[in-house]
Amino acid sequence: MIEMLQYTFMQHALVVGVVLGLVIPLVGVIIVLKRLSMIGDALSHTSLAGVAAGLIAGINPVLGAAFACLVGAFCIEGIRLKFREQSELAVAVVMATGIGFAGVLSGFVPNAASFSSFLFGSILTVSDLEVLAVLVVAASAAAFCLVLYRELFLMAFDERHARAAGVRNGMINALFVVIIALMVAVAARTVGSLIVSSMMVVPVACALQVARSWRQMYAVSALVGVSTTVAGIVVSYFFGLKPGGTIVLMAVALLLVILLVKAVLSRVRPVAGKDALPDRAA
Repeated sequence: MIEMLQYTFMQHALVVGVVLGLVIPLVGVIIVLKRLSMIGDALSHTSLAGVAAGLIAGINPVLGAAFACLVGAFCIEGIRLKFREQSELAVAVVMATGIGFAGVLSGFVPNAASFSSFLFGSILTVSDLEVLAVLVVAASAAAFCLVLYRELFLMAFDERHARAAGVRNGMINALFVVIIALMVAVAARTVGSLIVSSMMVVPVACALQVARSWRQMYAVSALVGVSTTVAGIVVSYFFGLKPGGTIVLMAVALLLVILLVKAVLSRVRPVAGKDALPDRAA
């Protein structure tokens, strides 16, 4: 472990991994509770279209990804407002459009290797500028989630009630859309476009199994995100694996362990209760 930290690229990877592992699940909590779990997938595929467009135009592909994610995110929000009872339809439409554009534009990318690096990320090769971009975007996202804690809580469960309570739904939803888009864009370069959506959802799924309040959801999902990200980076370093995929598998493995433990406890508790009944009768 100490040997690993001697390398600058591993220091960058751990910093970026910890920051993304902490903040992405915070955004994911709101996404999951708003029943838009697939929005990460939709925007990740849309970001690939922006990456391809950026590589074709000769500009920074991360900027292309950010622009494409912003357009996709606002399209999702617009469609969602039109079809309030079928909000998942908005995600499906944007995902299909993103996949279509990514598939077509990828055929014109001059360097296929550069495009492929965005599929599963390249967290071990991030530059100082990219680390700074991740820190700025992540800090903004964390501030948004913590400052608007009460408003997001109300909106996640009932937007009509939130509006009646004085919450400015339109403005907060617009800001939230921007936060999601920027998080997906910066994470696409580091953990990968096809990985970021899993980092939004799986830690939250773990938190749903053990948390008993909104605050605990935030805390547990962030803890799971950081621990599985660090574990994934360390394991990938020592075994020569792809970091992005390893991070997700660590999170999924933890979710399976939690589900298994809960299943065992649910079987043990009724048995313990039956054994205690004669003692209570006595």
